[in-house]
Amino acid sequence: MTAPAPVFPTTAPAAWLDTSGLAQAGLALRPATDADLPFLRALYAQTRAAELDAVAWPEPARRAFCDGQFLLQHRHYAAHYVPAAFLVVLRAGAPIGRLTLHWTAEELRIVDILLDTAVRGQGIGSTLLRWAQDAATVAGVMRLCLHVEWRNDGARRLYRRFGFREDAAAIAGTHRWMTWRPPEPSVS
Repeated sequence: MTAPAPVFPTTAPAAWLDTSGLAQAGLALRPATDADLPFLRALYAQTRAAELDAVAWPEPARRAFCDGQFLLQHRHYAAHYVPAAFLVVLRAGAPIGRLTLHWTAEELRIVDILLDTAVRGQGIGSTLLRWAQDAATVAGVMRLCLHVEWRNDGARRLYRRFGFREDAAAIAGTHRWMTWRPPEPSVS
């Protein structure tokens, strides 16, 4: 009998995936493992809470729905974003969020960035965006990109403050693609 495949694909860490710079902000990133699934499921459920408040489902049904949607989303990410880094965001050793990155020779993509509602608005997202911009620069890619729900004005404003621009040609249903380009290397 063979062991079941790991929930999180194993990808060799990219050379540019240096997270040491996050320590001065009190943050760390580590690869997600199967042991993180309860935290990650609960984190995902936070994203659906407002939507589900409008539905008169008992708590077990809400939990089952969110767990199923989390699993479908995760399977999609694992199948369509290879290579990828599935990371848990830590503060003081405790999980507070997730960050999923995908890369090619041309781009670094933030597939997903999600913080626990208890830590939002504390500059953690900004720190992670600055780190991702630095990583994209070090990796030498042409762009750092992400998609954001078109109704999420707060996130779109944050990304714009960091120099991301919406790509009108790359609108995907309920989401908008946004791109940041690293500065051109200086010529000596």
